[in-house]
Amino acid sequence: MSRGIVWLLAVSTGCIVANIYYAQPLLADIAREFGLSVTQVGAVFMLTQIGMGTGMLVFVPLGDKYERRRLISTLLVAAAFALAFTASSPNVVWLSVASFVVGLTASTVQVIVPFAAHHAPERERGRIVGTVLGGLLVGALLARTFSGVLGATFGWRAVYWAASVLMLGLAVVIRIALPISPPQISLPWTKLMRSIAELAREYQVLRESSLIAGLLFFSFTALWTTLVFLLRTPPYHYGTSAAGTFGLLGAASAASAPFVGRLTDRSGSERTVFTAIAMTLAGYVVLLVAGRTLPGLVAGIVLVDIGVQAGHVANQSRIYVLVPTARARLNTFYMVGFFSGGALGSYFGPLGFTVGGWAGFCAFPLAALTAALLYFMRAERNRSSADERMMRLSRSG
Repeated sequence: MSRGIVWLLAVSTGCIVANIYYAQPLLADIAREFGLSVTQVGAVFMLTQIGMGTGMLVFVPLGDKYERRRLISTLLVAAAFALAFTASSPNVVWLSVASFVVGLTASTVQVIVPFAAHHAPERERGRIVGTVLGGLLVGALLARTFSGVLGATFGWRAVYWAASVLMLGLAVVIRIALPISPPQISLPWTKLMRSIAELAREYQVLRESSLIAGLLFFSFTALWTTLVFLLRTPPYHYGTSAAGTFGLLGAASAASAPFVGRLTDRSGSERTVFTAIAMTLAGYVVLLVAGRTLPGLVAGIVLVDIGVQAGHVANQSRIYVLVPTARARLNTFYMVGFFSGGALGSYFGPLGFTVGGWAGFCAFPLAALTAALLYFMRAERNRSSADERMMRLSRSG
């Protein structure tokens, strides 16, 4: 893969995934226009995450069945229409349906990531996947800055009109610039879906990676969905534009993605996953203790963002080596778990904040991350025990 193609893929994933995060700094404005409570507007945003998870099941497996360049550009045109419908929403029902479809089409990023993994040389796969995922994470985080600034100036609907135009332009560039990527298999869609379940039953690492990634992403979306409401309370009293600029913190930390990919190539993905969970958990401890001070809030956000990002890169590196001809289907199962956790975080973050304030909000991610750490440590012990048994059997044989 040329450097230009790698960067095109990274920029594309960032622009596409931004569609599901534009809403976060705008939630207070959207809630005010439609007369929604904090919990209700969090539920609307949760529909975008559910749409993303649904798109994983419907569209992402097709990356193994159809030519990927054409599939990506087609989904981008559909995304442009979905964003235009969001911008023109006259009521909550329309907004909810449009939000779901925006998430549905945003699953295009998970057709692009296996595309990158498939075309990357084996010795550089971790670095290239890390670079593409870095673009995805920068897009997710800078989306908040873009929408916060543009929304504060021109209103929240202008953000979605601009995103719609961007998707149409990107569809043209993708169709022209990407190399043809022939399908790997020829299966009916129903058999394709059954094969995902068979892969999940066969590979424990796939199930483990998906669960841990979901719990990490739970903590990520809970933070960024709730942050805008915290920043409107004492001692901050920040508006939509200021809330959006906090995305710059995460975008800066996302620059570590290629480094995480190289680290995974050298020292192994399991060690990186453990470090990622511990770092994210430490970030939430900082947020619980010092989140109402600006230095504590900044430190906690950076730790959480880097931790979740590192876990995502390492987990995807783990699954892509399992079955090279089934990377899109492996990614489907993984990302359904990933975005299911994100959908729950989008709901429980604002709910915890409404019920118990900042401490109530922190309680849900802390519980999720503690469960992830204990589960991973248990899985590692089981793997070590199995390796020891195999060594003893080989020696006795």
